[in-house]
Amino acid sequence: MDDTSDKKPSVNFIEEIINTDRANGKHDGRVHTRFPPEPNGYLHIGHAKSICLNFGLAEQYGGKCNLRFDDTNPAKEETEYVDSIMEDVRWLGFDWEDRLFYASDYFQQLYDWAVQLIEQGDAYVDSCSLEEIREMRGTVTKPGTPSPHRERSVAENLDLFERMKNGEFKDGAHVLRAKIDLASPNMTMRDPVMYRILNAPHHRTGDTWCIYPMYDFAHGQSDSIEGITHSICTLEFENHRPLYDWFIQKLGIFAPQQIEFARLNLTYTVTSKRKLLELVQEGHVHGWDDPRMPTICGFRRRGYTPSSIRKFSKETGVTKFNGVTDLARLENSLREELNKTAERRMAVLNPLKVVITNYPEDADEDLLEAVNNPENPDDGVRQVPFAKEIYIEQDDFMEDPPKKFFRLGPGREVRLRYAYFITCHDFVKDDDGNIVELHCTYDPATRGGDAPDGRKVKGTLHWVSAEHAVEAEVRVYDHLFTEEDPNDVPEGGDWKDNLNPESLTVLTDAKLEPSLGDAEMGKNYQFERLGYFCLDSKDSTAEAPVFNRTVSLKDSWARKQKQQQNKKQGKKKG
Repeated sequence: MDDTSDKKPSVNFIEEIINTDRANGKHDGRVHTRFPPEPNGYLHIGHAKSICLNFGLAEQYGGKCNLRFDDTNPAKEETEYVDSIMEDVRWLGFDWEDRLFYASDYFQQLYDWAVQLIEQGDAYVDSCSLEEIREMRGTVTKPGTPSPHRERSVAENLDLFERMKNGEFKDGAHVLRAKIDLASPNMTMRDPVMYRILNAPHHRTGDTWCIYPMYDFAHGQSDSIEGITHSICTLEFENHRPLYDWFIQKLGIFAPQQIEFARLNLTYTVTSKRKLLELVQEGHVHGWDDPRMPTICGFRRRGYTPSSIRKFSKETGVTKFNGVTDLARLENSLREELNKTAERRMAVLNPLKVVITNYPEDADEDLLEAVNNPENPDDGVRQVPFAKEIYIEQDDFMEDPPKKFFRLGPGREVRLRYAYFITCHDFVKDDDGNIVELHCTYDPATRGGDAPDGRKVKGTLHWVSAEHAVEAEVRVYDHLFTEEDPNDVPEGGDWKDNLNPESLTVLTDAKLEPSLGDAEMGKNYQFERLGYFCLDSKDSTAEAPVFNRTVSLKDSWARKQKQQQNKKQGKKKG
């Protein structure tokens, strides 16, 4: 007897915390989360997991989730990033409704709270340089030393801080620091900087402010203002939690509960914003939305679906321990979905012309029935034209094939998908010795792909009618890096040394079956035997279609890596 229906679904440690809070009546059972990106770059796959987690928890518990931009550094923030982030969140399938906020909405309140801390003797203006402040903070084994300005009077601190706000000083002249504990084993508690002078316009507030709160001062208080009950952060903020709690306690305001989880790390991938920006600025990729980039817009352009990323984010789980997830898991999540949903089409990426010598010159149009998706009969069938001249893939023919090569060769017979059996009897070479054309005969009795006399063939090839083919450019993408950990480089090396020179292959002479001339933007298709593809949303036009390979049919990269490893081991043995 199947008793699985009685089993309770497993919960992660964040859900356990929320369940306990609700059972105890904490926050009146409310669950209010937020996704708080800094608008200083495009979101990547790690952010996607955080988005799914924060919005997902709110949905699961009938709560709310805010979208808040922690825009406290005008030197690095742009409206372009704000717009892209909102597009990414919407694309993933989430809605913040009327809860769009910015830390800059709270600049006046944060300033007032900073004044309160000064008045309480919990903050002071320091006129030392940032380099001097770093030196005075000490080390992990050595306590910090007090600034010569640490004991300024409240009146002097209030005066200097107001003058900072009024624009009387140049960048770097002063900072506002919290007065906490210079001997704390937690370095973030050693009188951290709360405000700095930045004479730069803000993308929302313009020139209103010339002092800006540090992220660590703005973040917790912004959560407090919004009534966030469960502030979900990644593990690198664990050491910052005591500081956030200190500010909240000293100000006597609502206290959100911060919970840290392990961020998502993928093999063959970097997710550092600084490094991604470097790839873009140095031209190693063609922009933030390059389909090789781990950005959400890059995945979208490559043809990934929101549902596959949501599914992957859920299946990777929520833990307290840092680790690395195999990129193949993300690819498999997409394959599982597209195998069920993507319609099949035939396309030849590296065409080799085949002339069917016994096909009638004056034959009527020969339309063959092809299944759109064997996984979903409701998708029906389509008509594919056959003609005297067709294209097959170049690597589907070998002049002198080995024993286990089951495709086409001289004197060999193969099946053409949905069409006929053909047999090669001759081929043509160019002046360089390259095979440029095959001459074959077909068996009209095998229409539809089966022989009435019961004979079998081991090879089935995809093909496209030369007369009806749609010409297109096809971009085949592979891993951006050759190493599982791109940052694993020898001493003196550079992480960019691990960039994969074969991460993009552009095929400009692809031939597609005619139905792909009406391919829909945003829709995935399985090119039979080749992988899943979609129209490029940026470069494709009706007159010159461009298709991106979203993902291969199998994990070809793992097979390639194993072959290279075996080759290396063979050399060592030799």
